[in-house]
Amino acid sequence: MNWDIVEGKWKQLKGEVQNQWGKLTDDEVDRIQGNREKFVGLVQERYGIAKDEAERQIDDFAKRQKELL
Repeated sequence: MNWDIVEGKWKQLKGEVQNQWGKLTDDEVDRIQGNREKFVGLVQERYGIAKDEAERQIDDFAKRQKELL
């Protein structure tokens, strides 16, 4: 998955991000701006999971969003 595409389409993906990771606030999702490292860090922090698990969840999410990307 080319993460540059995700960054470019972040506004379209924000709703889906909040559906999957409901503990993230609107402001946090706005601050991520499609930046994968920020995204991983916030998911890791909010959900108390390891970095590799947060990365796996985010990569799986990105793969499922093909119609928006």
